[in-house]
Amino acid sequence: MTMTTAEADKILADNFAPWVLELGLRIEALGEDRATLRLPWSDRLSREGGGLSGQALMAAADTATVIAVSAARGAYGPMTTVQQSTSFQRAVTGSDVLIEAVLTKLGRRMAFADITLTDERSGQIAARASTVYALLG
Repeated sequence: MTMTTAEADKILADNFAPWVLELGLRIEALGEDRATLRLPWSDRLSREGGGLSGQALMAAADTATVIAVSAARGAYGPMTTVQQSTSFQRAVTGSDVLIEAVLTKLGRRMAFADITLTDERSGQIAARASTVYALLG
């Protein structure tokens, strides 16, 4: 049974630091091995020159992984980032970003994911990330 977006929103609200919640991330869709989140455009998150900051994109990718792992496991459990690698391909200006985290392996102790961050307005990939998580509970 797939987790609902309402359940995932509650995981987000209950388990993330206030500064992450201030990103305004919204759960768009969930599957058995994936989660899609929306990072709404905000001038507060932009850098000099008007591009969305890389730090915001990396935090969104990291958060999307937690939601994807939780959806795959059917509930939230303690976990921590072991590794994250992000490659930025183009700046995002004035557009929401869709973040899709797809689990490539979910074991008992570790989870691996590939994340695509897409500029919603242009449909172009803005960044790609990969994450490794330790599952603690």
